[in-house]
Amino acid sequence: MVSVGYFLSCEEFGPLELVDQARKAEDAGFERLWISDHFHPWLEEQGQSPFVWSVIGALSQVTSLPITTAVTCPLVRIHPAVVAQAAATAAVQCRGGFTLGVGTGEALNEHVTGQPWPTPPVRVKMLEEAIQVIRELHTGKLTSHRGEYYTVENARIYTLPERPVPIYVSGFGPAATELAARAGDGFCTVSPDRELVDLYRREGGGDRPVQGGLKVCWAETEADGVRTAHRRWRNELLPGKLPSTLPNPADFTAASELVTEEMVRDQFACGPDPDEHLKKVRAFAEAGFDEVYVQQIGPDQDAFFQAWKTDVLPRVG
Repeated sequence: MVSVGYFLSCEEFGPLELVDQARKAEDAGFERLWISDHFHPWLEEQGQSPFVWSVIGALSQVTSLPITTAVTCPLVRIHPAVVAQAAATAAVQCRGGFTLGVGTGEALNEHVTGQPWPTPPVRVKMLEEAIQVIRELHTGKLTSHRGEYYTVENARIYTLPERPVPIYVSGFGPAATELAARAGDGFCTVSPDRELVDLYRREGGGDRPVQGGLKVCWAETEADGVRTAHRRWRNELLPGKLPSTLPNPADFTAASELVTEEMVRDQFACGPDPDEHLKKVRAFAEAGFDEVYVQQIGPDQDAFFQAWKTDVLPRVG
């Protein structure tokens, strides 16, 4: 049976709202949390970008649900040694219930330090080395590392959880999925793609956890939900390499003018029909996912949590 969690959006909500949503998610019966890690929102209409590590610290004090970053990019904006320290502290705060989700990131967030944005094959190599650095530091030993992309000089992390922080790797194509299989403790992605799940398991992932994320827009009517989803998350339908290469929210706004409300209607479950929402969760379950994280688009969080508590979550099994 698939486990259902809630996806906290750092692009769309501020830190106090995210903490409130985490409480409500636990009360509604969600079993775990995802939280995004962004420097910028995708679109100006989303309008937020709190620092995820501060938010995780606050979450650890109000909820007992396990938390995964979905996902942190330890390549350019933040050195993997700093990510290792942040993840270790988060795991202590969450009493071991923290997983570091990592991925190759987007120029939207990573270009802000002025460093060049690498090509996809280079980013995969950088991520593999970054995972190695993080794991070395999570041993608690004095660590020096001189690799192709990263240098660590006499570093030791003193505040560590009892067990090493699990590292899950995000993938949307074969190269990153194969990296997840050989270097990660789990795999995460955002579409119910059975082929990727099978590739992950075949290449060495075995029975390690597979996480998936989806967005919905619970609303009084389908039309209301479609309008809200289109206004706030039309960027989700941009094709190919655009999401990883555009540098600013203004660029995503311009590119997403090509995305119609009808396209959004086909992508997201919008409106008050619990069957439509349940269908999206079951698509991930049928594709072999172990965990599914659901994000409610827009401000109507209370109605979403009440509806899912009474009409959707009890039927997932």
